[in-house]
Amino acid sequence: MTTTGPGDHHGTTGGGVRGTPRSRRPPPPDGVAREVFGDLRCLLLAPRLLVLQVAHPVVGAGVADHSDFRSDPWGRLLRTLLSLTTVVHGTPEESLAEARRLRRLHAAMTGTDGSGRPYRALDPGAYAWVHATLVMGPLDAMALFGTPLTGERLETYHREMRGVGRIWGVAEHRLPPDPVAFDTRYTETVIRELGDNRAVRDVLDALAHPAPPCSRIPAGLWRLLTRPVTRRLNLVTVGTLPPILRERLGLPWTARDERDLRRFARRVRLLVEPLPVRVRLVLPPLLLRLAAHRRAREERAARRAAPRNRRPAAPRPR
Repeated sequence: MTTTGPGDHHGTTGGGVRGTPRSRRPPPPDGVAREVFGDLRCLLLAPRLLVLQVAHPVVGAGVADHSDFRSDPWGRLLRTLLSLTTVVHGTPEESLAEARRLRRLHAAMTGTDGSGRPYRALDPGAYAWVHATLVMGPLDAMALFGTPLTGERLETYHREMRGVGRIWGVAEHRLPPDPVAFDTRYTETVIRELGDNRAVRDVLDALAHPAPPCSRIPAGLWRLLTRPVTRRLNLVTVGTLPPILRERLGLPWTARDERDLRRFARRVRLLVEPLPVRVRLVLPPLLLRLAAHRRAREERAARRAAPRNRRPAAPRPR
């Protein structure tokens, strides 16, 4: 189960979301969303986003039952980054094609959660929540590691990200119209719906003990090399969770942790903020090229696997 997907039947058709093509375009190249969403600093909050998403009971059940996160965490991370980058930074055609692919992928994902309740991967509330976490993530990243979005830039960011939500298939009535309405709905979801589950524990364990990206790296050497990074990523992940969710998950957070997080954030801000925008946005072009390469490779493989057209049998002589 990936971190993006469609909304509910209200406002959608079998092939996608109703609305004008203009309302379902990715953010403009010179827009606020592309500038913020592609910033290197947003990667530091990626683990936090995953925890928030799987804390929703439907998303958590789907990830536990259908995702290859546990067996292939690095591959899952790369595929998710490629998908998100394609939708936000790709051309309108690439963005809509990726959204359609995700709808097809999730259509058959159903099951029963840990409480015995049936779920489906196309659950509208769950995917509206996933979209909300993707909207909030860059905002929190900028507030902690850079310059917070305010005023017109904040309004523009939300407007552009509502367009991204429409591409993914989130129904219009599930896309808050302004930053204040968004914050209200986001907080309500955290308070009313998020909690602990098996997927949350799997994610937290993977963050605390990240697996090597390949079997050739000795486990002991990998732990030694990654310990400083793991410590800081866990500090950011736990420290930026809503306090009420942090308490529900039983994650300790001390005054010393808070000081360490603020100290780390200040270092990141001093290091990255002075960099030119093209340097801070170096990842999206690279990921788009990799995504295009993968699509071309998959298309070639599909053509090779497709049965060759058989010639019509010659008529038998009478």
